[in-house]
Amino acid sequence: MADLFQELAQTIAGKGRRIVFPEGGDPRIAEAAEKLGKEGLITPVVIGAEKEIPGCEHVSPDTYPGFDKLVAAFVERRKGKATEEQAREQLKDPNYFGTMLVYTGAAHGLVSGAAHTTADTVRPALQIIKTKEGVSKTSGAFIMVKGDDRYIFADCAITIAPTAEDLAEIAAESAKTAKAFGIDPKVALLSFSTKGSAVSDETEKVAKAAALAKERLAGIPVDGEMQFDAAIVPAVAESKAPDSPLKGDANVFVFPSLEAGNIGYKIAQRIGGMEAVGPVLQGLNAPVNDLSRGCSAEDAFNLALITAAQSL
Repeated sequence: MADLFQELAQTIAGKGRRIVFPEGGDPRIAEAAEKLGKEGLITPVVIGAEKEIPGCEHVSPDTYPGFDKLVAAFVERRKGKATEEQAREQLKDPNYFGTMLVYTGAAHGLVSGAAHTTADTVRPALQIIKTKEGVSKTSGAFIMVKGDDRYIFADCAITIAPTAEDLAEIAAESAKTAKAFGIDPKVALLSFSTKGSAVSDETEKVAKAAALAKERLAGIPVDGEMQFDAAIVPAVAESKAPDSPLKGDANVFVFPSLEAGNIGYKIAQRIGGMEAVGPVLQGLNAPVNDLSRGCSAEDAFNLALITAAQSL
């Protein structure tokens, strides 16, 4: 894991990245922000800190000199869904305020979630920053690391019951995430069946998703539907899917549902001894990333590095 974050630190050093932390009153966030500021990797923009944190820029909705401009931009962005009075009230919320700093270019990304739910972090991002052109939904990927091995697991955080089209989009965005973190993507769309060994609505959905993903990811090995062992164990792949372009060497895994993805990454983390970084939110116009409420200061530090790298 250290190698990954050393690479990220080298990538973002000197790039002047500004990352917002809306939860400056949380001691874990304060510790991470102080370390980031002291090391000069980014400029932490901290909201709600109980005391001055060295190396950080402190902002507040109550004293921010450009608050009126943020209000006007928010009203315009919401396209009639918020009055000026409602916008002023909404922007007192640190997640909305921080997201508007990213949207207006005052910061390059945001890290939240230590003291807020995923919905509290994601909702402002979807309303304000929104998804990139050609992307219908955001999704949540984890970077899974053990030793020198790196994998992408998705969607483990956002889309509860993805359609075939959703899964294809998640596969395409996950391949981009893999490339951003030094992984040459080989994408497996997972199921309890391999190449028709079982037939159901669920397996057919994944098979359709794999066909759609192949259209989106020309030149990148993609296959499905397939069981996890057929995706990652060459000997099993030779038996169950001998014609697969993955050859048991997949490193990007697209789960058929949120429950499967969330359970899968936690099993890999807690029993498999892998480190899980994320979720990294995919498909947004600017990076906004969500911490677990059980995170450590190190988790916040590392996710800030990822967020800064995404913004380049």
